[in-house]
Amino acid sequence: MEEKIIKQVEDISLAMIEDIKTIVRYPSVKSLASKDAPFGKDIAITLEETLKLAERLGFQTKNLNHYIGWAQYGEGEDYIGVIGHLDVVEEGEGWKHPPFSGYEENGIIYSRGILDNKGPILSCLYALYALKLLQIELKKPVRIIFGCDEESGFEDLEYYLHYEKPPVMGWTPDCKYPVVYGERGRAVIEIATDEKNLDEFLAFVNTYFMNAKPNGERLGVDYQDEEFGMNEMRNYQLKHENHQMIFSVTFSYPASVSLTEMIQTIQNKAKDFQVTCVHHYQPVRFDKECPMVKCLQQAYERITNEDGTPVTTTGGTYAKLMPHIVPFGPSFPGQKGIGHQPNEWMRVEDIITNAKIYALGIYYLANI
Repeated sequence: MEEKIIKQVEDISLAMIEDIKTIVRYPSVKSLASKDAPFGKDIAITLEETLKLAERLGFQTKNLNHYIGWAQYGEGEDYIGVIGHLDVVEEGEGWKHPPFSGYEENGIIYSRGILDNKGPILSCLYALYALKLLQIELKKPVRIIFGCDEESGFEDLEYYLHYEKPPVMGWTPDCKYPVVYGERGRAVIEIATDEKNLDEFLAFVNTYFMNAKPNGERLGVDYQDEEFGMNEMRNYQLKHENHQMIFSVTFSYPASVSLTEMIQTIQNKAKDFQVTCVHHYQPVRFDKECPMVKCLQQAYERITNEDGTPVTTTGGTYAKLMPHIVPFGPSFPGQKGIGHQPNEWMRVEDIITNAKIYALGIYYLANI
């Protein structure tokens, strides 16, 4: 059956590429909310057009008030879920081709969202379509979920989980290969003082952040473990609000770390200032030998003939909020620094390879 699935993906790959080019041409950057468009009209239109595409392919679809939508194959309560997103970051400057053109050159498509994340989630839709064309009966239904607010807050997924059950297993195609069994925790911590202590406060920021290694060494929070590596500090921000100076920093921390302990350690250094965690996502970690991870590892190895030993990531995906899913693709080893950059790109060959991996991943997971 695997060979039939792979052949079917190849047979529909031209149509898949053309449909992906169509959807990446919509400038789905978040803008002012309006009626029936909680994240702006461009994202709402993109969701509508994506669901029309799914309907044309013969899937059952649902639009949850333009917060998020889905396409499904099969019936049942317990479903396999694959969630990606249609919203994109602003195009920025430095493009050699128009950022919403779907321009293809030498087998590479350049467009905002081609990698992050329209190309990958639509390759998942077409992967499911291949199984549908083969009339493969699956033990569980499969739902492809199209998010609309991944880049700016996960409000879409919060809305989804308020009205819909989470999947029993699944993935988000918004990270890297091989299958990612663990994500670090992520905490946004603010250090604040009133205007009277400004000189002392700026000296503290310079000493412990601006002129220090980005691992929290001087603060005493340079935690690390074998699975996740070293604690990381990023996204520094200095702001003035309500007669206070506030320094904000994001910690990407290993799963073995206690957030409470880390905050207390920082507070011990920042004795005269207020230390507060203002936003937090717990680490995500699955057993590397669990059926979900093993099935996705098998799909990756079957298509690529490469080592699929599960890995961890320093990034953050929908897996932070959606239960029972892991990050899985689309970037292959060595492909870094592409998303959010000018000339965001993805090889046509890689899109097709992704669809093959995802088709087998769906086939394996839905038949456990």
